[in-house]
Amino acid sequence: MDSEGLHLNIEYIAGSGVLLSPEQKAALQTSLVILKTHYKFTRVLLWGRISGIKDDYFIAQGCSKDELKERRTLYSTNCIDWHLLPVATEQTQQKAAILRGRFMGDPSYEYEHTDVRRIRDGDEYTEEEVTIQLKEEERVAAVVETIDNEVRVVPRGAFIKTPLGETHTNRSFEGLSVTESGKLNSYMHFREGGITSTLSLKEKADLNPSIDFLDTIEGDIPKGTWSLQFERGSGLVTLKSLQYLGYVFYHVPGTTKYGSFYAGTGEKNFDIPFML
Repeated sequence: MDSEGLHLNIEYIAGSGVLLSPEQKAALQTSLVILKTHYKFTRVLLWGRISGIKDDYFIAQGCSKDELKERRTLYSTNCIDWHLLPVATEQTQQKAAILRGRFMGDPSYEYEHTDVRRIRDGDEYTEEEVTIQLKEEERVAAVVETIDNEVRVVPRGAFIKTPLGETHTNRSFEGLSVTESGKLNSYMHFREGGITSTLSLKEKADLNPSIDFLDTIEGDIPKGTWSLQFERGSGLVTLKSLQYLGYVFYHVPGTTKYGSFYAGTGEKNFDIPFML
């Protein structure tokens, strides 16, 4: 969610159980403004909070000219002091995917996991122990990157792609209608990769290349991984992910008010087949 007007934006997801204390709100409102000025970001988003045993990690993302590619992630344990997260490489993400359990809440903590792998040698197999070491700071970066790739959502038309291939906020976006906001194909994954190749030529012909460069959440597997709800009275629409419990997206139809917030342990829900 956008850090501007944070005290109002956080109220949209209060009904989903996401709450911040008055002290945390006050500290975040001040520190995120300083963060934006210090790093010269065009926009700062409060990404969410990953719960740890000792401390929680508050995550913020700073956007530059290209909002999809030029994005930097920072963390704080006290809502005041912010530190840049390292870039999550493919190797780091593979290591983080093996680790299980809660975060400790200490960025300098180092995980050590021994994995037994079977190696084929002709017709025989031999077992080899491989030790994986990973700092918690790197694990946080990998989890944030994974959640962004798998469940981060934006409304259709909220962003445009320029002829130069850059992704910008669409200033003409006025929000989804009430009818559109009730359809899963009105929400897009905000990640690189674009429209999937499974679409037919007829379906691709009906798309607007300037706004339909992202893939929709309608085809996510397994089917039913998203829970869409209308809040009675206010008309607020919320989308909740069953893959990463704690991820909430909100949108007020007919307005430009939308955003998302993750509040959880950072662990993927592997019990989803039994919930559907």
